[in-house]
Amino acid sequence: MVEFCVLASSSSGNCSYLSTGKTSVLIDAGLSRKETFDRLAKIGKDPRSIDAILVTHEHSDHVCGLVRIAKHLDIPVYLSGLTAQSIAWGEYQPKVELFQAGASFRVGDLDVNSFTIPHDAVDPVGFCFRAQGLKISVATDLGYMTDSIRYHLRGSDLLLLESNHDLEMLKVGPYPWSVKQRVMGRNGHLSNDVACEYVRRHLDTTVSTLILGHLSENNNHPEIVRLMGSQALSGRELFTRLVVQEPGQTSEVFTY
Repeated sequence: MVEFCVLASSSSGNCSYLSTGKTSVLIDAGLSRKETFDRLAKIGKDPRSIDAILVTHEHSDHVCGLVRIAKHLDIPVYLSGLTAQSIAWGEYQPKVELFQAGASFRVGDLDVNSFTIPHDAVDPVGFCFRAQGLKISVATDLGYMTDSIRYHLRGSDLLLLESNHDLEMLKVGPYPWSVKQRVMGRNGHLSNDVACEYVRRHLDTTVSTLILGHLSENNNHPEIVRLMGSQALSGRELFTRLVVQEPGQTSEVFTY
């Protein structure tokens, strides 16, 4: 049985849980150790069952709890070499497993494929996981959808995709103009419009669960995302369940 749960997905913190029953991993560690362990406990998971942490990139909302969690559990951290150099490890020497962006590797009985994403980090990646005939993909923190990303997401059964901001809310929102330009740029974050255009034109018929996540607390609203996502799916003959991952919340445990 394969289980997936989004413990958190927003600019305040990102972390997901994936388990095959034999291997359990965290994807990113953007919550404190206490908050991560509390959220795992709420879904009935013992933190001591975690075998590894996989890191997409070095921004604080993806790694702020990384060092403490990895040290407490004494587990390996999988990340690219450039990303590893960008993290403040302090005196702690983690069990680091380095990979090159685009590489495939195994963690227990999980087959992992990494792929490059356009974001303003040193070497950001997304991940596709295969286990027991299923494919689970995670693609957040990307400025636009490249042909390569669309290729890697093909055949997914569950997809966690960024739908970060509403363009009009961002334009009139509280951020300084320089930050607005960064978010809207090709190395920033996916808008609702771009995410839903992908859903409308390219989402694979294999996707049974689409999770739209990494919503901005200041420049988006879950109901806008839900409406736009539903409209994008309505024109497709898909049997896809839409889930909007609200900031600050933990998702249900998706079981296959």
